[in-house]
Order: sequence, then structure tokens, then C-alpha cells
Amino acid sequence: MLKLLGSLCVLGGGVLAWSAQRRERRRKRDTLSDLLRALRRMGEAIRIARTPLPPLLDSAASDCGPGASAFFSAAARGLRNGESLSDAWKEAVKALPLSEGDRQAMANLGGELQGDEEKVCKAISLVIYQLAKSAEEQDQGRRELEKQAAALWFSAAALLVILLI
Repeated sequence: MLKLLGSLCVLGGGVLAWSAQRRERRRKRDTLSDLLRALRRMGEAIRIARTPLPPLLDSAASDCGPGASAFFSAAARGLRNGESLSDAWKEAVKALPLSEGDRQAMANLGGELQGDEEKVCKAISLVIYQLAKSAEEQDQGRRELEKQAAALWFSAAALLVILLI
């Protein structure tokens, strides 16, 4: 009976580990898509309405999911506290759950958000392209990665169950 209970606990642990890993990948994917959507809206608002950046950051924070919202809120808060846009943006980028290349592209955007409208829109478009390419690559490998992760976690849990019995 004790071995059966231990086996169930090991299997449950495998399921929890697989589930946690899957949630983390989903959080990264959702944050990336929220950032893409917000940056597209920012580019349009700058181009069409010539909206100033602090209200634009607040607006982006209110229209996004939790990961991207925290990013835009932190950048806006840094601006209100007197930090330069570049410093506030780069500091906020550190908390984003993105790959290193995507994080670097976002950090570089902070320095490009100052100046004339055309330069800012061009920088935003470049980062949108980079993030969209990254999202597409992640989507292509997502299904295979999920299968591999499930097989790994369940195989490891099954092996431990066999060893316990």
C-alpha cells in the first residue's frame, strides 16, 4: 500500500512538473503576442494621433495581459519618477519572459523611442518584425516540444514508479 501511495505521488509530481513547464511556455507565448499587439497600436497611435509616450505607455499597459502590462507600467512609472526613457525602458525589459535576442531587441527599442515620428515608427516596426519572426519560430516548434516534454516527464515518472514497485 505504501509503495502504491509513493508511486501515485511520483506520478503526480511528474504531472505537476509537466504542467508547470507548459504554463511557463504559454506565459512566454502570451506575453510575446501581447507585446506585438501593443507595439503595433503604439506605432499607429504615434503615426496617426501623435500621442505622447507617457499616456501611450499607460494605455498599452491597460490593454495587455499581465506580463506585457507589467512591462509597460514599469516603463511608465520610471518616466514619471524622472528616469530617462531609455533607462526606464531597459530596466522594465529585464523582467520580460522572452528569449535573450527578443529581450535585446526590446531593450534597444528604448533608445530609439526618442526623436522624430518617422524614426520612432521605423524602430517600432523593426522590433515588431523581429518579435513576429520569433513568435512564428516558437509556434512551428511548439507542438513537437510539447510532445517531447510530455514524454520526458511521464517516462521519468513511470521509471520511478517501476523502481519503487
